[in-house]
Amino acid sequence: MAHQPYRFPQARIPERGSGVFRLTVRNAMARHDSEMKEECLREDLKFYFMSPCEKYRARCQIPWKLGLQILKIVMVTTQLVRFGLSNQLVVAFKEDNTVAFKHLFLKGYSGTDEDDYSCSVYTQEDAYESIFFAINQYHQLKDITLGTLGYGENEDNRIGLKVCKQHYKKGTMFPSNETLNIDNDIELGTAGIYPPPERMISLAGVFYCVHLDLQDLSKDPLDWKNSSFFRLEFYRLLQVEISFHLKGIDLQTIHSRELPDCYVFQNTIIFDNKAHSGKIKIYFDSDAKIEECKDLNIFGSTQKNTQYVLVFDAFVIVICLASLILCTRSIVLALRLRKRFLNFFLEKYKRPVCDTDQWKFINGWYVLVIISDLMTIIGSILKMEIKAKNLTNYDLCSILLGTSTLLVWVGVIRYLGYFQAYNVLILTMQASLPKVLRFCACAGMIYLGYTFCGWIVLGPYHDKFENLNTVAECLFSLVNGDDMFATFAQIQQKSILVWLFSRLYLYSFISLFIYMILSLFIALITDSYDTIKKFQQNGFPETDLQEFLKECSSKEEYQKESSAFLSCICCRRRKRSDDYLIPIN
Repeated sequence: MAHQPYRFPQARIPERGSGVFRLTVRNAMARHDSEMKEECLREDLKFYFMSPCEKYRARCQIPWKLGLQILKIVMVTTQLVRFGLSNQLVVAFKEDNTVAFKHLFLKGYSGTDEDDYSCSVYTQEDAYESIFFAINQYHQLKDITLGTLGYGENEDNRIGLKVCKQHYKKGTMFPSNETLNIDNDIELGTAGIYPPPERMISLAGVFYCVHLDLQDLSKDPLDWKNSSFFRLEFYRLLQVEISFHLKGIDLQTIHSRELPDCYVFQNTIIFDNKAHSGKIKIYFDSDAKIEECKDLNIFGSTQKNTQYVLVFDAFVIVICLASLILCTRSIVLALRLRKRFLNFFLEKYKRPVCDTDQWKFINGWYVLVIISDLMTIIGSILKMEIKAKNLTNYDLCSILLGTSTLLVWVGVIRYLGYFQAYNVLILTMQASLPKVLRFCACAGMIYLGYTFCGWIVLGPYHDKFENLNTVAECLFSLVNGDDMFATFAQIQQKSILVWLFSRLYLYSFISLFIYMILSLFIALITDSYDTIKKFQQNGFPETDLQEFLKECSSKEEYQKESSAFLSCICCRRRKRSDDYLIPIN
């Protein structure tokens, strides 16, 4: 009997309709769906990290946000320049009136402030003459002023000026015998509202005020000059304060085809004798407030020009609203894409995505643009109200428009970052910022120590060390190499010990901060720059997100998609010269 060869049993093909066949088909379909889901996610991620030009080449998607940002830069900058020119007229009008008031109401004003005060007097006669001079000038204002000024109502809705004096409650002083008996309690009281000076009733307090209206000033000046109120006891006098309100109209805005502003000037003259040093410092303060003019009748093209400006501001608001909506939509879509990627990565690789990759989905530039748009919209609304003379808050409007314009121009860096040369700057700033902040925190402790030390030791001997604010500004100027010789030379040599300490203090500070701390500060940034340059040459460290984007299911699929995604940086094998390319958001 011939030997028959052994036949291996053939694998049975599942019959159609059997349970094994259905399970196989189900598994194949699930695997196919999973692969399709993965490829769809990869394509969405690729598209998200593309530049606007690459997105246009890939899917012919028009870069609306880029176009809006360019248009917004032009519009916002034009709006800011126009508002700045208008605000410049306001500032100039306030400053000119302040200088004019000082010349009008301060006797012997030289035109230049002596320090933080305007001028000073050294005798009792000069003090009386300065007080009476300011009162007489107020009475004769309409006959002597060159401006469009008039009397304004004070807090009590009365036209006139208020004179207040403040002194210690009681006391006697004999310097020759070195004897002093004084009650330093300062109580507040009033002598009445608009009484004639000679009828003033002294209350228990020591802060007396008298209100002089135009009718009182029209009488014989000797009647109120010789009253008991103006008999000053200088040894316990603290200060004399004269306050009054004036109104004016700024007509120079008409030449710029704008509606004029109406001003209320709250002026205060303070004769400060708190030091009792034989020198009374005279301070003048003018607080200008813009109010809505009650009745304006102006003929010409001013009103039409105002309407054009309002239409332009409204168009800026529309542009910023469109930019705000598009950027908000992009952030929402990015957060959805981030959630998809996190769920997929956790499901496939059984581990979470690193924090660095998660933060790449949060586009800080869009947040910057949203903040800028909000500030521009609010500032434009305020500007329109100011232009229509319904509001007068120039300061708040200036802060909003100025900051928003700053953020708009900073946002341009995002689009420059798609180029290699400009991207180096952005990456260097991002890499060095944490180290720089930590370094500044340590250096700030040393800086504060020098600030407090200089204030307490050198304050009585140097003008730049009189208070903490000026000390900090002086030391910051020294760090930048400014005003060094003047700082050394202005130390008063009344105390040889303090003079020697000042030399040790200044030399140690300059040597420490300029030659050591400032050099280390620059070295931190240089080190980050060198690191970025090495990464550009040798390739950046790859994260989970970059590894996922580099994966391709097959070479044929890559070749098929390469024609659509010409500038895709994630789905192809990078050349060595392209290693600097990383996902940018």
